[in-house]
Parts: sequence; structure tokens; C-alpha cells
Amino acid sequence: MKKKLLLLSSFVAICIISFAQPNKVTADKIIGVIGNKLILKSDVEDRLLDIKRQGGEVPENGKCFIMQELMGTKTLVLQAEKDSLPVTDEDVESDVDNRIRQYLNQFGGKEELEKIAGKTVYQLKEDMRDPIKDQKLAAAMRNKIVGDIRITPFEVKKYFSKIPTDSLPLYESEVEIGQLINYPRASRDAEDYCKEQLAGYKVSIETGKLDFKRGAALYSDEPGAKERFGQMEINREQRDIDPTFMAKAFTLKEGQISNPFKSKFGYHIIQLVSRNGNDAVVRHIIKIPQVTAFELKDGFEKLDTARAKLIAGTIDFGGAIAKYSNDENSKFTAGMMQSPSGGTFLTIDQLDKDVLPILNTLKPGGYSQPLEFTDAQGKRGVRIIYLKTKTEPHRENLKDDYSKISEKALAEKKEDALGKWFSTKLGAYYIMLDPEYSNCESLKVWTDAMGNKK
Repeated sequence: MKKKLLLLSSFVAICIISFAQPNKVTADKIIGVIGNKLILKSDVEDRLLDIKRQGGEVPENGKCFIMQELMGTKTLVLQAEKDSLPVTDEDVESDVDNRIRQYLNQFGGKEELEKIAGKTVYQLKEDMRDPIKDQKLAAAMRNKIVGDIRITPFEVKKYFSKIPTDSLPLYESEVEIGQLINYPRASRDAEDYCKEQLAGYKVSIETGKLDFKRGAALYSDEPGAKERFGQMEINREQRDIDPTFMAKAFTLKEGQISNPFKSKFGYHIIQLVSRNGNDAVVRHIIKIPQVTAFELKDGFEKLDTARAKLIAGTIDFGGAIAKYSNDENSKFTAGMMQSPSGGTFLTIDQLDKDVLPILNTLKPGGYSQPLEFTDAQGKRGVRIIYLKTKTEPHRENLKDDYSKISEKALAEKKEDALGKWFSTKLGAYYIMLDPEYSNCESLKVWTDAMGNKK
């Protein structure tokens, strides 16, 4: 059985909270050693419980799989330390803060997180630092080993030729879609009206006539703000928060409400709920100035011009994005829609329902007429839909799926290189595995190394 050593790349990218287990009474013990790094029985058991608790599926021989991940990471960390690969305390602290923010959003705030974890946020951060540092060291070492490995077309074809035809995966119809988006600017009157509304809400809240959470649910123009009653957990170091919004939040005292101000998303008032150093909890109400048919006309005219140039071939789609789009996200994706995995290929069920009727009118390489739309934040704009490619349901083949096959071939090549690296390095370290894991096929590289030392 091929050892899936490359799975370490996914392991080192995540850190799972070790939730409290008040009913646990069994004694802990050392079940693995590599060099001076120890693995405890609780490390494996906690990981299994966390996977189940978060709704994941524990694979067959789950303990073997997790032990392989832990042993592999410890081995990479040992070599990274030996090679003095740079991982700074600032890098670790930044990752810890980011991970805590993710959990706060996932579990609905500090109180709920601490209740589920059975630990304070401070304790969770303390627990995370060493594992995250190990993960970053392991990732750096892994990148040093396989980061420069490339794949040739010949190797891709050779990899594909080894796969039995009846083992080739079946793919649904997939599309690559681009959006050329223009958001017309609202009139000054519309902006002034938003500021007046927010100023009125502020007075009502401060005089006790309106509760801030109820105001956010009733009056915010952004659906997410309505659902969360306007509440957000933020950190001063976050890069995904509008700088003006962030600066305004950290100038407030607890309970204080800001005057109306403008961010790139609209107009806001903010209330600071609590603050602890660089972390804060705020509530906000957002009003988005509404554009009228008059402002939309300007957007239609710009995209009509862009479409004519695209069809004439005097500009490519990337050039049109740079010249005619004012959508922030398009700067990073060249206007292409992204799948949940980060690629550009999407299945039909991953598409917005408003896009499907447009696709039915397009052939690959085609551009829709400029169309009005409303985005997820409630902002009106004009867009052109570009159907770059479309595949029909099919069995995997080199013509339609070369990029996917190439990725898998490269992953296998890196996996082989990583496996060879482990085989050559393990002899230099003391290794111990609990007898419970002696029959784990995924741990064979470590058990073989133990046997060679006898």
C-alpha cells in the first residue's frame, strides 16, 4: 500500500482545538517517540474526538492515520530545527490570532467558544502556540524537500497511462466563468440620506428608544449584518477589514457609538461592545447608498464599450477587468469565479441561480450582454458574464482534464520524493512506537527504520 506521506501537507495547514474532556479518567502515556519529540496517547484520542465533534468522517484505521500524521510532522520539525529554518514568534502569534478569530466566527462568539472548549480564549492560545509552531516548521521543511519539484508533459502522460480505464473518475459538467463587474457610484443625495438615517438611529439608541441589535436586524442593508445583529469579532491586525472601519472601532470607548462614517462597503455607525488589547467586539449598522436607473446607465455604457472590444478582439478579458471593473475581488481573481477549493472549475450546482439562465444563452468563449444584478451585500451593479470553457459529463481524459491530471501526477511525484526523504533520514533518529501500532501499514517507514536499528 502506498504511504500517503503527502497528506502531511493538509495536516500542517490546520490546527484543531483540543476540547476539554471532563469525563476522561484514563491515564496518559507515551505511544511514540522520534528523536526528542514525544507523542501521547491523548494526542491521538483528542484528534479523533475533534474530527467527530466537527462532523468529519474518521477514516478506516483512523488511529494509524493520525499517528502517521503526528510522526511525520515531528520528523519534519526535527530536521527543520536542525537546518535552522526561520519561523518567528511573530509568525506564530499571527497564526494563533487568526485561528482564534476563525473559531469565534464558527462558534458564534467568545462565550460560546469558551463554553464548548471548556477553556478560556487565553488558555486556548497557550495550547495552540507549540502545535502551530510545529506545523509551520514542518510546512517549511516539507517545502524545502518538494517545493522545487516540477512535472513534464511526458510524466503526466505516463502517470495517466498507468490508470485502468474503469478506475478513471467520472466528472459532472463543469464551467469556467468570469464576471466583468462595474458598480456605479450612488448620487450625493443618496449618500446624504444614508448618513441622515444612521444619525437618527444613533440618537434613538442613545436615548433608549431603540436597541442596537434590533436596529441592526431591522435597518442594516447587508444580509450578514442582519443575521448577526450587527455583531463582529475583530482584531487590529486583520487585513480583511476595511481600514477606516478598523480605525474607527479602536477609537471608541466601551458602549460608545460612532458618528456615521464611510467605508468601501457603505456608511456605518459602530458601537464598541468590549475590547481586550488588539481584540474587540463591535456592533454596526450599515446603509448602502442605493443607485438609481440614472447611475446604472453609466455602468451599462461602460460595459457596452468593454463588450464590443472583447468581441472585436482588441482587448482580452484580463485587460477588460483591469480597465473597466471596479470590483475589489476581481483584482485577485482576474474576474474568474472561484470554486470552494480555490480553482476556477465549477459544477452547475455551485453556481448562483441568477447565472444559470445567462449560461444557457452562451457558448464557450462568449460574452453576455451587460446585465443589472445585486450582489450578496445588497449592492446593485452591472456585469457581463464570460463563459470561458464548458465540459459535458465525461470520464477523465487528457484533453479535457489535463490540469487536474497534472496536479495529481505532481502530487504523486512529490509524495515519492517525500517518502524517499523519510527513508534516508529516519536512521539518524531514535524511534519508538507503541506495539498497538505495529501492524499499521501507513507507519511502515517508521517500523522499518526501527527494525534496521536492532
